[in-house]
Amino acid sequence: MEHISDLLWTGPWWKNKGLNPPAKRLYCPALDDQAPSALNGYDGSVLNGIQIMPEWDKYFGDPSDKTRGLMVAAQTFGSFIMLPFAPLLSDGIGRRKTLSLGSTIIGGGVLLQAMATTVAHFVASRVLIGLGLCIATNAAPLLITELSYPTQRAPITAMYNGSWYIGSILSAWITYATIRTLSGSVWAWRIPSMLQAVPSLFQAVFVWFCPESPRWLVANGHDLEAVKVLTKYHANGRERDPLVYFTYGQIREALSMEREISAMTSYATLFKTPGNRRRMRIVLAIGFFSQWAGNGLVSYYIGDVFKGVGVTDPPTVGLINGSLQIWNCAVAITAAMLVDRLGRRLLFLSSNTGMLITFIGWTLATAFFSTRGDKSAAHAVLGIIPLFYFAYNIAYSPMLVAYALEVLPYRIRARGFTMMNATICIGITTNQFVNPIAIGKLGWKLYIVYCCFLLFQLGYIYLFLVETKGKTLEETAAIFDGQKEVEQVANVGYQAVTESRIRSFKADDVGDVEGGGIPGEDIQLTLSRHNSMAPTIASERSVKTSADTNFYQDATASTNSKAFGRYR
Repeated sequence: MEHISDLLWTGPWWKNKGLNPPAKRLYCPALDDQAPSALNGYDGSVLNGIQIMPEWDKYFGDPSDKTRGLMVAAQTFGSFIMLPFAPLLSDGIGRRKTLSLGSTIIGGGVLLQAMATTVAHFVASRVLIGLGLCIATNAAPLLITELSYPTQRAPITAMYNGSWYIGSILSAWITYATIRTLSGSVWAWRIPSMLQAVPSLFQAVFVWFCPESPRWLVANGHDLEAVKVLTKYHANGRERDPLVYFTYGQIREALSMEREISAMTSYATLFKTPGNRRRMRIVLAIGFFSQWAGNGLVSYYIGDVFKGVGVTDPPTVGLINGSLQIWNCAVAITAAMLVDRLGRRLLFLSSNTGMLITFIGWTLATAFFSTRGDKSAAHAVLGIIPLFYFAYNIAYSPMLVAYALEVLPYRIRARGFTMMNATICIGITTNQFVNPIAIGKLGWKLYIVYCCFLLFQLGYIYLFLVETKGKTLEETAAIFDGQKEVEQVANVGYQAVTESRIRSFKADDVGDVEGGGIPGEDIQLTLSRHNSMAPTIASERSVKTSADTNFYQDATASTNSKAFGRYR
């Protein structure tokens, strides 16, 4: 049986002569879809930066640890409020409309934050930003993973979470610049806040230059549009290209299988079947692990961490923070490019092992400085933190979103992703509230808790994480339901390829009139052994009865079955 790799370009996308200019231009708006993650990174880092500014402290009356925790966590509260509704928007009105709506709300919230005059005003604006981020970050990765060319899906989706650091870098260096040039002015913290609105409003407009997800289109009865997207962006305009039929056939088969398992989709569906429970125990775990690996200490309270080893000068902390974000970004993007070569399981196991080892060293060095005042131990901490983030970024930055989306089938993808975001929010909230208080009371002993949890993470990943390298999006999602389902989805794809070749052959046999070829009539295809879920291409093209136009009749000509037989 031939493999999908026989139909695909496996080299760099810019060298693929099979992708026409519109298809290559797809990567420009696809980069725009990375913006929610970058905005999230900017938001987290900008709070890091402005909290070390004396101007911000003075303006808000030197807020207590509890007040600071509330101001930081308000964005997470906003995300919590919107979490149940974000997947309903993504599945209901489409990925693009949802992404544009979320980006617009973020822009409004950011402008309110930049103009905040009281703690309550600042907190309210942060809640609004959280609402928008929740909407945008639910839709954007879905659109990316469902739209990408098969061989680019994993690295592009992996880059989504890695692009968090792009926003973080911009924020860190912008705040460093305002610290140096606007010392003593409230604009030192207002300008970094205000600039966050630019990419969000840019994205709200430019997402409309990106096509809609073909998976969403098929699931909502727009098969003709879905095939047009696949034809234009994956097959250089060739509607009868085998890859178009392969992808379209697998999408329809996977959706039909999901429909058989559960006619109605709700949050309860996520835990209704053994396959879904296996998916969710991984998805929820890696979401929480991503925030409780110790990274939250530097992500949100870098000033307190460095104060613990004697580094208190704001420009110095800002410089270290900016340099750290560049390092993180470089590692995360490099790892994103390697996900299909090294595999998911190897990356996650290497990441958790490396984090455990480096965090133990971080804990020991901080303890030596705190108890003995050892300056060399303080210097060691500054060297260990980049090593810790190297380990974190080789898996959790690139694969957190990418892995979750590829193991979740379409009908529960948005809701399952929302549940993972909920666990992330829980992890962030506990970090944001607990860490400043715990550091103040426990000091370096807090790090022991993280060491124990990192050991637990490593064991959990070893026992439960499943390798998904080398499979299509539909085949990957079916892994958790059993080998039979994987083979069923794969076989339909291969059958679609065979039938596309038969269709092209019959079209070529149609007579030629005065040197101009006449395209043949549409030929009945068996792209699924299940009943049709929605109107098909044929029913959108004509007003014939469904019996005349349904692609999914099992009584297809025996020629097709014989032709496909040699691929089994």
